[in-house]
Formats: sequence, C-alpha cells, structure tokens
Amino acid sequence: METVLVEDVLHRFLLERAGVRGVIVRLGPAWREVAGRADYPAPLRDLLGQSLAASALLTGNIKLDGALSIELKSAGALRLLFAECSDTGRLRGLARWNDSLPDALTLSDLPDAIMAITIGHAERGQRYQGLVDLRHPELAGALENYFQQSEQLPARIVLAANDQHAVGLMLQKLPGEGGRDAVQDEDAWPRIEHLTATLGSDELLTTPPEQLLYRLYHEETVRLFKPRPLAFGCSCSRERVEAMLRSLGRDEIEATLEAHHGTIEVTCEFCARAYTFDRVDAAHLLSGGTATTSTVQ
Repeated sequence: METVLVEDVLHRFLLERAGVRGVIVRLGPAWREVAGRADYPAPLRDLLGQSLAASALLTGNIKLDGALSIELKSAGALRLLFAECSDTGRLRGLARWNDSLPDALTLSDLPDAIMAITIGHAERGQRYQGLVDLRHPELAGALENYFQQSEQLPARIVLAANDQHAVGLMLQKLPGEGGRDAVQDEDAWPRIEHLTATLGSDELLTTPPEQLLYRLYHEETVRLFKPRPLAFGCSCSRERVEAMLRSLGRDEIEATLEAHHGTIEVTCEFCARAYTFDRVDAAHLLSGGTATTSTVQ
C-alpha cells in the first residue's frame, strides 16, 4: 500500500526513554500558497520555506496568544524575510530582494543583518521580542544558538524546503522528562544528537512524520500527541487597513485620492486582498468613523 503523506500538520512528541520533547512540522499546500506569491529565486524560496516551517515549529511547546513571527532584515540584496504562525495555526510569509541576490544565502554573510523572533499579540500590546545571533551560516544553527542562550537548554533543529514542501524537526532536552531512566541516562542527549545527525534533507522532505520518528528513534519509546492542523491564512482586515490609513493623516490621504482619481486601493502583500476606499470612505475615516462603502476584492 502506498504511504500517504499528511500535509500542513504539526506533531508534538516525547522520546520518553531519552527525556526529550520534540515537534515536527510538515507543510505542503500552505507553503505552496506562500511560495507562489512571487517568483522567488530557489535559494531565497528555500530559506523562506525553512523560516515558515520554523515559525510553526517554535509554537509547538509554548502557550501562544496571538502569533509568533521570524523577521530578517538586511542591508544587502535580501532586504526582508518574514514568516508567521498564529495561535490558530494560520501561516503567512514573504520576502523582498534585489536582482543582485547571491546564488547561496549564508546568514552570517548578510550585511548589517538583524533577525528577530516576536511572540504575542500586537493589538493588545503584549509582545516579547528576542534577537537571533546570525554568526551561524544556516537558519537551523542560528535558532539552536538562540534556544541555548535564551533557555539554557540544548536544542537540535533540522529544516528543509523545496518548491513543494517545507519541513522542520526540533528536539529539546528537558531535565526530569521521561521518568527515572531518562534522568539516569547521561548518554541520552548525545545519542539523540547522533541519531538526528543521520537525517538528510531528502529524507526529511519525503517521509511521513510518524514513519520518520519511528525510523530515527524507535528505541527511545516515541509518544506522539494529537496532530495540530496548519493552513495558509492572513490576518489582514478592513479594520487594520483603516487604522493604517488614519495613521497617514489627512494631507496624505487627500493627496492619494487626488492622484488616483478619487480612490485609494490597498493590496495585502501576503494574500493579495484589495481594499478600496473612495472619498466618502476617507471622510468617515478622518472623522473617526468606519468606511462603510469600502470593498474587498
């Protein structure tokens, strides 16, 4: 019987014998929706896919209210990369770049690069942000260092992406997890690191999560929890666009209306929804009301 690959899913699991917890994420249609929004060069496409998988991966073992995002800015050809996973499992992402993008994207070589992980609810003003050290050339290694510094616990992360799938695996050593055997087994974490090091990108991309975990860690007593569904989704809304327009001020709104024959159209870069406002809408916005005639395409 042919094995069916489950797409757009997050699995939490425990390696009970080793005292290790983990998360594995596999994206299919959700990733292809994001990747299809622009003609990304292959290296940038793969980095964006890894970032999108990582954004979901990092939500696996935290209590999330709002969203978790990974944002990279650079003064070089790769200007911006953004990936986000919400508390409801909705994913979105994008990247901006110049034509001079190098054939290989090495994080440690990006000029004046800054990467931030932001967790929380922006509209409620409840957000935590941490900066990721980019001295490691690859995203997985940079995130491993981030966990080591922020939580003082070792983590092992593996990421892979192509034009069809984006997949991530994360393992964390937890003191006391897994029962008496795990506490006494000082070789457990080195053993898990060794097993994980045998995993190649092709195997990660083509193997169903349950089969992959059993293949790697079948002697570690794998306990797999109920999967969490993921999907492409955007948090844009008419209300958010209205708030953005109000922040521009009267002069800029009126100048935009004049330049565009009495209409303002705002298109979301993530999902391509178009919000259109006319002069009546603008008057309502500037008076503190709601643009009752705005349209969404």
